[in-house]
Amino acid sequence: METKQRVKPTDRQLEFQEWEFGLFVHFGLRTFYEGYVDFDKKPMSPTKFNPKKLDCEQWVRTAKEAGMKYAVLTAKHHDGFSNWPSKYTDFSVAQSPWKDGKGDIVQEFVSACHKNSIKPGLYYSPFDGASDFYNNKDAKAYDNYFINQITELLTNYGDIDILWFDGAGSEDHEYDWKRIIGAIRLLQPKILIFNMADPDFRWVGNEDGIAPIPCWNTVASVEFSVYAAESEKLTERLWLPAECDVQMRGNWFYSENDEHTVKSLEELMGIYYYSVGRGANLLLNIGPNREGLLPEKDEKRLIDFGREIKRRFNNPLTTIKECELQEEKWTFQAKYPQLVDHIIIQEDLSDGECIQKFRIRINTAKTGRVITIYKGINIGHKAIIRIPPVRVNAITLEVLKSDGKPNIKALSFHHVGNDCTKNV
Repeated sequence: METKQRVKPTDRQLEFQEWEFGLFVHFGLRTFYEGYVDFDKKPMSPTKFNPKKLDCEQWVRTAKEAGMKYAVLTAKHHDGFSNWPSKYTDFSVAQSPWKDGKGDIVQEFVSACHKNSIKPGLYYSPFDGASDFYNNKDAKAYDNYFINQITELLTNYGDIDILWFDGAGSEDHEYDWKRIIGAIRLLQPKILIFNMADPDFRWVGNEDGIAPIPCWNTVASVEFSVYAAESEKLTERLWLPAECDVQMRGNWFYSENDEHTVKSLEELMGIYYYSVGRGANLLLNIGPNREGLLPEKDEKRLIDFGREIKRRFNNPLTTIKECELQEEKWTFQAKYPQLVDHIIIQEDLSDGECIQKFRIRINTAKTGRVITIYKGINIGHKAIIRIPPVRVNAITLEVLKSDGKPNIKALSFHHVGNDCTKNV
């Protein structure tokens, strides 16, 4: 990592990083077409869209119970179907039998989020398989359509915290991003944009939920889409925290044939360590079923996941308040030997990311020897360090290399104990 110019985040970006864990909701006309895939040429009709028991409150309440802080709904996916009654298309919920064409998924979703103190986000696919002028390569006409629809979404539903742009399908399309982003920032100045044009946070580069080591917050390029092999270079180094999006099961949208692929609690905890545990946000997807409800198995698994996260990390042995700071070393001196198997560290990022190398050392329980048990690179928003259980008299975090004075915001030591995720 370069040290000549430290890039600093905005307050809004820091707020986003504190959210950590969110729900991705893929739902739309495609939900009602079994086997439909991205960029499918098979025609779809809005007459098939009829989620008779739709309950966005169930989605959001479940997310909240699991400890999630935000949620992102597919307002429009690649197929072009609008989950709100857009004035600019005849391919939306207004042409469906659901609520006699008077329903609005976006309204119900955003209202449920606001009611339950969950930050609402809207996914909008720039690619549009249903738009004649997109398919006919009339870029200016499509830019007008793009802005008109985004204006509806950012005008009619109150505060929207995230606008999630998926780059898939847009690899060879020219957008007037200056004009589009100008409209977005004017309508909702606090909104966070994902991935494209003028992003506030970035895609981690895979759909597996795995952030790399190191996962720096400052980058000189971004991964554009799952279909693009090369990274897109930025004009300057920017603070763009990473988000890991991953599926609960084998498909983004609901399928009646993939319940057996619902991830085990053990695998979900692994993803949590690889994402949140490496300083990235985790956006976990569930596709509501054709009734408009989170499937029972997915709902239960998500709640169990949230409970296990709380069980592991909500009751530390001690925190930074009980640590002594000397020469960039934070030490916890135990009153009696204790088992430790996790260390959680958070860097204060308000002045940028400083720490570039650190280690964890212990004083062994019996002989009091000082032994290094872990070496790391960056800490960033959060580093969750999982180690084999070891009994210690003392344990120390030591910063070995830093671009400026390191500032640790939070530090805690834990004994999680037995793995409760097996066979769940």
